Amino acid sequence: MASKLLSSAQLGPLTLENHLAMAPMTRARSLANVPGPLVAEYYAQRATAGLIITEGTSPSANGLGYARIPGLFSQEQVAGWKLTTDAVHAKGGKIFVQFMHTGRVSHPLNMPEGTEMVAPSAIAAAGDMWTDQQQMQPQPTPRALTTEEVKGLVQDFVQAAKLAIEAGFDGVELHAANGYLLEQFLNPHSNQRTDEYGGSLENRARFVLEVAEATAAAIGAERTGIRLSPWSTFNDMALYDDIDALYEYLATELQKRNLIYLHLINQENPKCAATIDSLRTKFTNTLILCGGYNAEQAEAELEKGRADLVAFGRDYISNPDLAERFEQHAPLTPGDQSTFYAPGPEGFHQGYTDYPTLAQA
Repeated sequence: MASKLLSSAQLGPLTLENHLAMAPMTRARSLANVPGPLVAEYYAQRATAGLIITEGTSPSANGLGYARIPGLFSQEQVAGWKLTTDAVHAKGGKIFVQFMHTGRVSHPLNMPEGTEMVAPSAIAAAGDMWTDQQQMQPQPTPRALTTEEVKGLVQDFVQAAKLAIEAGFDGVELHAANGYLLEQFLNPHSNQRTDEYGGSLENRARFVLEVAEATAAAIGAERTGIRLSPWSTFNDMALYDDIDALYEYLATELQKRNLIYLHLINQENPKCAATIDSLRTKFTNTLILCGGYNAEQAEAELEKGRADLVAFGRDYISNPDLAERFEQHAPLTPGDQSTFYAPGPEGFHQGYTDYPTLAQA
């Protein structure tokens, strides 16, 4: 079992130890939005993943919508992330940073002084947001970006990508999924602009493609991946009529830009499955699938050629040596959901860096 899953894989110029990716997961342990030694320890513990994709990291101060998430737009953050990349590389791992600007999925209490919530349009996302100061609070209405500000944001991503390489990352993943800023431009319910970034599917895709193209030009397409989530309604993303046409257009255009990988969230419904199969024909570089897979299901996707890598999320929280456990057919440790985004009573390490490996157990 799992012969392909555990065999070495190629990701452009990178040789990966196996076909497992560690999915990006918000863990909220970066105090003052700077990752420290504890974050480095967490990722180093999981360095036997073929590819680690970090938690969502904002390329701009305005994108820090959640409590205690990291950024990558200052030299202090570069130095903080260098602790992580050095620790992962020392163990032979490969690591991409995921760029997540939260857009309207935010609250001012989670953001540094002098920042503001911005989005394609002044439309609030339904639901509440955790704040350390006042616990759950309704998400306010963001300010709509001007056309010039949208173009400026492209450059924020470019600058963050350059800082990522300075910090030692092997590449970057653009988070255009799960209802955050990039996907907010794609969806006509959150994007009601009348300029070149709104209206037709080509216009709604323009910002994502400009960010992808400019990032690839700055650091190399072989270091630039992207994550998409067709048919997802997470973070108040409503469904719309031209979903398939939009994502087929995106996949075609992203292939033209030769991005190293396309990372798709499998929603496990027939419509999403059909979309994934269609995108597979239009994007021919590496395809990563993520969506609650176990080892047997992941192996089947790889054997069918439906995916080139399979990403695992929650299993990596509580099983730092997930590849070894798959190899030895060992049981998986369940995760403690109460410490996914918050410290335990003993501190931030609890539920973060204190899950044992098989050897320790």
